[in-house]
Amino acid sequence: MKPDIISWLLEGDPSIRWQVQRDLLNLSPTKYEVERRKIAKEGWGAQLLALQESNGHWGGGMYTPKWTSTTYTMLTLRLLGLPPNNPQAKRACKLFLDEGFYTDGGINFFSYSWKYSETCVTSMILALLAYFRYPDKRVHDVAAYVVNQQMSDGGWNCRSYKGATHSSFHTTILALEGLYEYHCTYPEKKKKISQVRACGHEFLLAHHLYKSHRSGTVFDAKMTTMPFPPRWRYDFLRALDYFQACNAPREERMSDAIELLQKKQKPDDRWAMNTGMSGRKYFDLEKAGQPSRWNTLKALRVLRWWEG
Repeated sequence: MKPDIISWLLEGDPSIRWQVQRDLLNLSPTKYEVERRKIAKEGWGAQLLALQESNGHWGGGMYTPKWTSTTYTMLTLRLLGLPPNNPQAKRACKLFLDEGFYTDGGINFFSYSWKYSETCVTSMILALLAYFRYPDKRVHDVAAYVVNQQMSDGGWNCRSYKGATHSSFHTTILALEGLYEYHCTYPEKKKKISQVRACGHEFLLAHHLYKSHRSGTVFDAKMTTMPFPPRWRYDFLRALDYFQACNAPREERMSDAIELLQKKQKPDDRWAMNTGMSGRKYFDLEKAGQPSRWNTLKALRVLRWWEG
């Protein structure tokens, strides 16, 4: 790992710096947590926190407008690594449950038109409630809802209520991320949640992380890009970063995705930022087409994990 790349990464936002210190430099928690606490006070994290409205929302809504709503702002703050004890985030977590907890145990911000919880949204909210360690027994109901939506092929699909019989890459990664955060926050649930996640892993591995399990061709070219933040969309680096975060066993069926990641490295040893989804946003964290600290950080820690 070249020192000049590390130096370049450390010139970035506090949200980048603390993860470099933790994941690439192996600094102790006492050191990287000092940097992590700066997220709420400066840079991207502070900018987003300053935009919270007096009622606790962002963007005037819970799930819409995309991408300035409460849900998507909180998802970004989680990716930045905002400390879980942040009071503004805790307030938003209360709103998720007070305004979205539904009779079936999941999250439904659309009860005026849907009489069931939406699995993608429920999974995203589970990740936030667990990551920010919101103390409410309904969190366990939300987790149980996600578990119960697992399909026979091991993955998840938010369109199962409309007859879908094959899991979705998008819903599956959201469910896995939510259950992983839940697993971390409630280790006493480890045995059952580990079994559920293992089946989800197998679904992604059967597809070599981004390919059709039937033809072996790329399932969707958008899955081979590297946007940040990824919002609800699946991509191959998001999957690899998930596997490294939970220190999953390295598997031959991941090798295609690793090779794709290596091919995307630029001659200057960095990775570029891809264009994200269209929609409203407060500001760009990084510019599309330019060298990306986010993607370089993520790629380096994935390769570090892969190479053991």
